[in-house]
Order: sequence, then structure tokens, then C-alpha cells
Amino acid sequence: MFDYIEERVIKEGEYIVAEGCTVRAAAVHFSISKSTVHKDVTERLKTADKELFEKVRGVLDKNLSERHIRGGMATKEKYSNYH
Repeated sequence: MFDYIEERVIKEGEYIVAEGCTVRAAAVHFSISKSTVHKDVTERLKTADKELFEKVRGVLDKNLSERHIRGGMATKEKYSNYH
């Protein structure tokens, strides 16, 4: 892996762990695509920093388990503004 890619991957992982954010939010923060962030933190990070990979995996698993709740809250907010 090129050095600049490895640096980017580690920065993305550290950001996700520090903020507890989603892949989408990390993509916006780093101005890159969601697909790139996802590939970076689910595949490339494993070889770059195994310990950080495990922490990121925990955050992503938590986000996945809460996704349906956030979607419901967004829908509720959307329609509560129509009264």
C-alpha cells in the first residue's frame, strides 16, 4: 500500500473512533466518496493498524444496529414540520 493511502486510512479510522460517526459523515469530512471510506476502514485498515481496525469495527457495528432508529427519527422530524 502506498504511504499516502496508509496515512489517509489511519486518519479516517481515528476520526471515526474519535467522533463515533458514520462512514457517510467521515466521507463528508474528508471530501472523498463513501465507497472509498468504506473500503479503507473495512479492508485496508486491517493491514495498516489491526488495533484501530477493531475499534472502528465496533463503531460501525454500533451504527449499523442503530440505523433503523435514526431513520425513524428522521422521518418523524420530517413530518412533524408539516403541521
